[in-house]
Amino acid sequence: MATATATKTFEYSYRDKQGKLVNGKLDAPSEDVLVQRLRQMGFAPLQVKEANKGLNMEIKLPGSNKVDLKDLAIMSRQFATMIDSGLSLLKALSILAEQTESAPLAKVLNEIRGDVEGGGSLSSAMAKHARVFPPLMINMCRAGEVGGFLDQVLLQIAENMEAEVKLRAKIKSAMTYPVVVFVMAIIAVVGMLLFIVPVFSKMFSDLGGTLPAPTRALVFLSSAMKIAAPILLVLGIPGSIVWSRVKDREQVRRVVDPLKLKVPIFGDLFRKVSISRFTRNLGTMLHAGVPILRSLEIVGEAAGNLVIRDAAKAVEDSVRQGKSLAGPLAEHKVFPPMVVQMLAVGEDTGAMDSMLHKISEFYDQEVEATTEALTSIIEPLMIAVLGSIIGAMIVALYMPIFSVFNLIS
Repeated sequence: MATATATKTFEYSYRDKQGKLVNGKLDAPSEDVLVQRLRQMGFAPLQVKEANKGLNMEIKLPGSNKVDLKDLAIMSRQFATMIDSGLSLLKALSILAEQTESAPLAKVLNEIRGDVEGGGSLSSAMAKHARVFPPLMINMCRAGEVGGFLDQVLLQIAENMEAEVKLRAKIKSAMTYPVVVFVMAIIAVVGMLLFIVPVFSKMFSDLGGTLPAPTRALVFLSSAMKIAAPILLVLGIPGSIVWSRVKDREQVRRVVDPLKLKVPIFGDLFRKVSISRFTRNLGTMLHAGVPILRSLEIVGEAAGNLVIRDAAKAVEDSVRQGKSLAGPLAEHKVFPPMVVQMLAVGEDTGAMDSMLHKISEFYDQEVEATTEALTSIIEPLMIAVLGSIIGAMIVALYMPIFSVFNLIS
């Protein structure tokens, strides 16, 4: 098995055509390789040396090595524009590595440029960085290289990723408000139980007498929270770490993913998002010339829900046996009859990719409408719930005081 060549960071300097001294840094396997690269770019290096590790140590924070989908979308759009303008693949990769704002992506692009410079294909070089580039992007680039229309494929990838970024932004906007209000409600309730109720509880015990049932329940919850809060706080941190590690396992997703589609209010939104993502990715890959069986395998994984993946697997088995593509989808309730019928029409007319994009556009609009409706409904609902909880606690606290006034009178 071949091992990847380790790269080092080098500092270099050269004079441009106006005689101005230019300094910079690049990653390369060796000093000789970097000098050769600079000369191919039209520069005459004056000095090349390895960067001082002690003075140029990078501070890496958790998640700092992650490449965001938005960065990939911008890169794909710029890449397509440069290739369509006639720039060479190596020159385009060099420019992309220099101007991207993502340091991890710049490092990966430099490594890809080195692989391509060594005679490898773009798709095979991207496949070495599967954590950065999704399978959909790699396979579409491979199809574009074979067919000789890489610029068109990169443009399709950019449009697909931009649509995905927009879709995620819609979901985020729908989820942000209820999550924030829910967290605020929990903090307010816990704060009252830990700090306010004990003060009233001591005052009530000094007064004597029997407390009303709601007040006794509130005092009991306050006493229980003093014990439960530290335990929950201690268990919460390792619990979140464990969940981040097991949430993508098959056994966990078999339980969680179907529940997502059945959640009240949000289940319909999750279903529309998954259908939009599935149809858009499949239509994009078929239009790019990726084989249908390979496309179905990839889009099933990229849909983000195991129910959709199982449906894609059933369609893949049906197509492999020479049967229809739309038939198996009718057996999966996650796909509405309209989607099945439109796919059947697209299959009969030979315009499957355009039909898939129409379905995707329809569900993108549905997601936007559902998001706006959820926001308008949830906002007053959450305020009412939060007000009811806090109001009930305040009433429970003041009920004994009313009893004392009655006794005095």
